[in-house]
Amino acid sequence: VQLQASGGGLAQTGGSLRLSCAASGRTSSIYRMGWFRQAPGKEREFVATIRWRADSTYYVDSVKGRFFISKDKAQNTMYLQMNSLKPEDTAVYYCAADRNAGNWNDYWGQGTQVTVSS
Repeated sequence: VQLQASGGGLAQTGGSLRLSCAASGRTSSIYRMGWFRQAPGKEREFVATIRWRADSTYYVDSVKGRFFISKDKAQNTMYLQMNSLKPEDTAVYYCAADRNAGNWNDYWGQGTQVTVSS
């Protein structure tokens, strides 16, 4: 499975951005997909996840109520709608996919930069 993330950019505080992650290859093997982010000088952190064959989602507390993860299985694409952006959301965002409920070791896309200005 190959993952291609896009949609990053520059936003002002309070603004919105939508990230996309297009999956290709053996997408039938996907169990779940998710978004992670890494800010400068910090470790990569989990942001949100969605089951590929179900509707369950889960978010890190810091983005609950502001970020919304969704998918379009027909397009093999996952999205992250980011609203009410804060400067602390500035990071490189990565999409990932797992074949089971493991440790996110299976598939990773390249990062897309999100910068939120104050």
